Amino acid sequence: MTGAKSGRRRTLPLMYIPHGDAVILVASQGGAPRHPAWYYNLMAHPDIEIEVNGRSRELRARLVEGAERAELWPVCVNRWPGYEGYSKRTTREIPVFLCEPR
Repeated sequence: MTGAKSGRRRTLPLMYIPHGDAVILVASQGGAPRHPAWYYNLMAHPDIEIEVNGRSRELRARLVEGAERAELWPVCVNRWPGYEGYSKRTTREIPVFLCEPR
């Protein structure tokens, strides 16, 4: 991804959830009161490249909200039940990104 302020390329290991030909990223920060730094990177520069099992893919991340988030949140919790506890630790709504092929 590209840094929101620096404009530099950033490489981060993130947990992801496969979702068809897309992936879901959850900006939980373990239930901390603030979003992780990478949240701001995706909001500013949504075009990303991921590598899974040695295969690179170019995706575009978008923040999901409303009914779409309500549909995806259980998918996230099913994959990593800890997300439910994280959501109870914070007053913020934990952001969910759907990253789709571009």
